[in-house]
Amino acid sequence: MSCLFCEIVAGSAPAVVVHADEVAVCFLDARPVFKGHVLVVPRAHVETLGDLEEVGPLFTRVQAMARAVETGLEAGGTFVALNNRVSQSVPHLHVHVVPRNRKDGLRGFFWPRTKYASQEEAEGFAEAIRKAL
Repeated sequence: MSCLFCEIVAGSAPAVVVHADEVAVCFLDARPVFKGHVLVVPRAHVETLGDLEEVGPLFTRVQAMARAVETGLEAGGTFVALNNRVSQSVPHLHVHVVPRNRKDGLRGFFWPRTKYASQEEAEGFAEAIRKAL
């Protein structure tokens, strides 16, 4: 069975990668809640948090990405979340790191979605986060 996130990890599917190392690949969500919304995925294919053998290394990357999103995008904070099976659009564990600001319009779990105007705009957001790492 094909997995989109495994393809992104392998470099065979397109994504705007913010950071990649031996543990995880971090890339911009193609349908972000807010621009700069990053997905952090383990390199190994696991479907849920319960399937992940070593939680610490992945969440060290999530922590670093949350700091980088706040600093790089001058965000007031971040929303960090993951779904296990229900509402998991791709069956590969992924953690959302969403930039937040007061009065940004996000209410509860009814997330509006937006699009990047261009590949260049997406790369600009990715670069700002990369620099903060």
